[in-house]
Parts: sequence; C-alpha cells; structure tokens
Amino acid sequence: MNTISIQIPSIAENIRMIESFIDNAKERFNLEDDIYGNIMIAVTEAVNNAIKHGNNSNKLKNVHLSLSLEQSMIKFIVKDEGSGFDYENLPDPTAPENLEKPGGRGIFLMKHLSDEVKFTEGGKVVEMSFYINS
Repeated sequence: MNTISIQIPSIAENIRMIESFIDNAKERFNLEDDIYGNIMIAVTEAVNNAIKHGNNSNKLKNVHLSLSLEQSMIKFIVKDEGSGFDYENLPDPTAPENLEKPGGRGIFLMKHLSDEVKFTEGGKVVEMSFYINS
C-alpha cells in the first residue's frame, strides 16, 4: 500500500499546500479529472473544517493529511488536534431554514463528492474514499 502524508499548522493560507499535495497525487496516480475535482473540493473542505472548527485556527495545532492507495480506491484521512464534534446531528444545509446560512455545507459536500465518508475518534478524524479505475 502506498501512503503519503503532510502536516500543516492551522492557518487558512496553508490550504495552498494541501492543493499542491493533491495536485502531486493526481500526477503520481494518474487520477482522472472528474475524480481529481471531487477530491480537491472534498479534501480542502475537510482540511478547512479541521483548521477552523477542529483546531479553532490555533496555529500551534496541526492538521494531518494522509492518502493511501488501495486496489481501486484512494483514501484521504484528515485529522485535527481539537476535541471532535457531534457528526451524527448536523443540520441539513438543504433545509429551507439553512439555505441562506454561510456555513454548514462542507460535510454535505464531502459526503456527496466522496464514495465513502467515515468519522472516527469523536469527529477528530475523517476518512474519505474515492473509487478510481486502475
């Protein structure tokens, strides 16, 4: 199994490092454009959530991102150093009362763009899997 990792301090500008990490993965694993687009959006959303909500933008706390390639799947794991959150009871961003709200769409996007999303460690870790044609 192929695994690559990166760790960044919780500063919003560091999302650029995540984008180039994903660009490198696209090249290295010959990812198709549509999968690459889904990965870019879902993973940057997850990292943004980890920076803002998980670590409260505390630059002394890090966000860890790793990717692993297994048979016909690429899996990204994002982990923050925060206290986790209740991922079972999230407001539905498509509900009429939430449509105008600025936040709340990140996890919705992650779930719709990934083939599989799993939260562990009380919400501090999110795993997103994408099926690829190998």
